Amino acid sequence: MGGMSVRTQSSEQPAEAAHRAGFACFVGRPNAGKSTLTNALVGQKVAITADQPQTTRHTVRGIVHRPDAQLILVDTPGLHKPRTLLGERLNDIVRTTWAEVDVIGFCLPANEKLGPGDRFIAKELASIKKTPKIAIVTKTDLVDSKQLAEQLIAIDQLGKELGFEWAEIVPVSAVADKQVDLLADLLVPLLPEGPALYPEGDLTDEPEQVMIAELIREAALEGVRDELPHSIAVVVEEMLPREDRPADRPLLDIHAFVYIERPSQKGIVIGPKGKRLKEVGIKSRKQIEALLGTPVFLDLHVKVAKDWQRDPRQLRKLGF
Repeated sequence: MGGMSVRTQSSEQPAEAAHRAGFACFVGRPNAGKSTLTNALVGQKVAITADQPQTTRHTVRGIVHRPDAQLILVDTPGLHKPRTLLGERLNDIVRTTWAEVDVIGFCLPANEKLGPGDRFIAKELASIKKTPKIAIVTKTDLVDSKQLAEQLIAIDQLGKELGFEWAEIVPVSAVADKQVDLLADLLVPLLPEGPALYPEGDLTDEPEQVMIAELIREAALEGVRDELPHSIAVVVEEMLPREDRPADRPLLDIHAFVYIERPSQKGIVIGPKGKRLKEVGIKSRKQIEALLGTPVFLDLHVKVAKDWQRDPRQLRKLGF
């Protein structure tokens, strides 16, 4: 294969290696398996998985705790060709994140040929000189060994064409839990030496409000993605423990607004006789309760924020 190293087993670690800690981020086209991989590495659901671009708008971090290292995963929004102000702002966030992390993992699904989207991202990666880049071939459970070999060679070539060397090329399947630990073994040596940056047990340092907003947004988009691809933003206005509750039966009141761009979209989100909004509330409440481990009363309201994707003031208010 001409000097290309593809890793398939872990080399023995020296007994007394220094502790390392640092940041990694996974990039790749929508649906390249970034969130699934994050969840597999961290060991529980952190990032929101979806087939649609731009569901993970905020930096959701998962933390992998190991005896020898702490790996903090920063999930940047997808990089894409900007069409709106929101798009440009997302791209700025992406580039600054890439320059600040210790290692970048570029996720490429094994079952899809490299396309213009991959090339676009790889070109951007090539311009970030200092950060080591690992190519992660995801979804290997969906291909045979011949297809996998072809993909590995194509990825190696892509780096050469753009004038950079992959630090590693690693095939993984998060779904079949294949080589996920190996990936962590390969990411760790690329991190700087140092003590853990987060206390054990922290799986994400994302403010709970943002994660809750994500869960509501995800539930609100379910089944209506075609009609409202990205024009939903959710803001959690307040979270307050209900007063006068016995200590063993607490209740958390959460008030949230679902913002849409146009009045015509209101009916889509709310549904006939409010049925859809009710379902959204029930579904997201269950997930929020699972996330927080406490019973929740969820109060949802739909509001129109005219053309929020194009308005800088609204964008700021909605947390972008």
